[in-house]
Amino acid sequence: MAKRRTGDTFETHIGSVSGPVHTGKGDIVIEHWDARGVTTADLEALRSLFGDLRARVAAEAPPELADEAQARVDALEEATTAEESDLSAMERMRDWFVEYLPSIAGSVTSLLVSPILGKVVEAAGDLAAGELRRRFGQQGENRT
Repeated sequence: MAKRRTGDTFETHIGSVSGPVHTGKGDIVIEHWDARGVTTADLEALRSLFGDLRARVAAEAPPELADEAQARVDALEEATTAEESDLSAMERMRDWFVEYLPSIAGSVTSLLVSPILGKVVEAAGDLAAGELRRRFGQQGENRT
């Protein structure tokens, strides 16, 4: 991020953004972030899905797997929200839940095929979105 100050005016050039941005002085709030075609509301909805998954893991994972399961949820979230979604990591995390916590695996799969996650991955390009559908069976949405 490069910033040049001229009097009370800030000129800011920002590369890839993965969340809200605040620059300059005063209370500047960006209500809509659309750098990759994904809004802040989409990202908040995705964070909420991950919050729900974390709560389910906390409630249902046996003590000996609880920390590892939460770490897998963290890794899954990182893989889905990276600038380029890591579909292989997403698949590995899903497979771990299938093997070790099958009672929670359905929630993981539901998150992976959710339209919100599809939109985030689609923002990375058609190839990534197609691969998401191939790996996880997501049907995709009709878009105009």
